[in-house]
Amino acid sequence: MRIATYNVEWFSGLFDDNDALHNDDAWSSRRDVTRAQQTAAVGHVFRAMDADAVMVVEAPDSGAKHDGTAALEHFAARFDLRARKAVMGFANNTQQEIALLYDPDVLTATHDPQGVPTGPEGATGAPRFDGVLSIDLDIDATRDSVVFSKPPLELAVTSVSGTAFRMIGAHLKSKAPHGARDDAHAMQIAIANRRKQLAQAIWLRARVDAHLADGVPLMVMGDLNDGPGLDVFEDLFGRSSVEIVLGTQGAHPLYDPHAARALSQRIGATPTTSRFWIRQEKRFLQALLDYIMVCPDLRARNPRWRIWHPLDDPDCWRNPALRDALVTASDHFPVTVDIDL
Repeated sequence: MRIATYNVEWFSGLFDDNDALHNDDAWSSRRDVTRAQQTAAVGHVFRAMDADAVMVVEAPDSGAKHDGTAALEHFAARFDLRARKAVMGFANNTQQEIALLYDPDVLTATHDPQGVPTGPEGATGAPRFDGVLSIDLDIDATRDSVVFSKPPLELAVTSVSGTAFRMIGAHLKSKAPHGARDDAHAMQIAIANRRKQLAQAIWLRARVDAHLADGVPLMVMGDLNDGPGLDVFEDLFGRSSVEIVLGTQGAHPLYDPHAARALSQRIGATPTTSRFWIRQEKRFLQALLDYIMVCPDLRARNPRWRIWHPLDDPDCWRNPALRDALVTASDHFPVTVDIDL
């Protein structure tokens, strides 16, 4: 079975008020890319992956005016994808949902949130992901309230062969220091925002620990927007969100080979899953942001990971149509794992 995670930049912008694809020559939200060009590119990538299930990060908006699952299923029908059934969890107000697009002939997937619901006062431990976590962020003996701007998607999954396991799709993100009065204020806001992101990682890790302590096979995937050596806050906080979610120092570690390689060295080449244009410097920055982490039980099922990087993966490079589609579709590239389920 092939399982993927793919952050499609501003996927929501490709759909109209009826959740149908625009597919026209108006500009998309991607730099110098029309909606028709991005739609064709995303479709090409999905067809090339031919995955049994894709965790879509930045999935189409869902709420009072839009139905993200309908939009994804319209997209799947347009490109005749096997992965044609969509499931979504708690909607958010960022226009960047988390959803699973999957082949119903191969597996079933149900939104199955765990943890206790909370009120505004929050709860400690691992409450339901649409609630509030009460945690002391800055060791001042005062509890702070933390919420997910994009609540992780928790799924109960069963393959056609009868293998039952869990998936958690996540998109952790530290907000930019908007409204800063000066550089010092910007740094203060940035540090506070990073503390909140690390608290979200701790919250997510607590759910992972609960499942693995119960012997439930689990994979965690998505865009953690953080990683070893990624920014100036690593020395300040000691660990990145990735290390917290992996649980490298705990009793129930998860594994991702790309994260393991990055964590094993301070200097040297590391895998990358994203490519961003830095306007001020007029160059691209590449980073490792997207992961598929598996528990020991799933690691024993012969997993084979792949980053569909247009420049680094030889098969992608040798296929000009796929190479160009990967660059046009998003600022992230898919990560897949082929695993015996």
